[in-house]
Amino acid sequence: MKNNLLNFIDINDERGSLVSLEAFKNIPFEIKRVYYIYNTKADTARGFHAHKDLKQVLICVNGSCDVLLNDRREKITIHLNKPSQGLLVDKMIWHEMHNFSPDCILMVLASDYYDEQDYIREYEEFLER
Repeated sequence: MKNNLLNFIDINDERGSLVSLEAFKNIPFEIKRVYYIYNTKADTARGFHAHKDLKQVLICVNGSCDVLLNDRREKITIHLNKPSQGLLVDKMIWHEMHNFSPDCILMVLASDYYDEQDYIREYEEFLER
């Protein structure tokens, strides 16, 4: 599986830091939806699905978490802990988020609006495609 980490330009000065996210510039698709996950309880995992067409970029804007990616040939786990770095999750990649720190805020940029029909929620179905 190719490296899907995106490193964003982090602008720093005495006032603090700023990261700008722009569709088709440092985000490789049009951003149609943004959501974030926070206050995740200890030992709770999220995700456990793939998307037929949706692409996403996951950015841990605070704290940290691990993201397991599975393309049916390979499984890798990426540790996210930098707000200036994003993880591109392409279509047909099974993904699971684990080990959320208590202060984790995981922001997700999505290439389309929510559509339940785009989800593959059964692992066996994912493996068969």
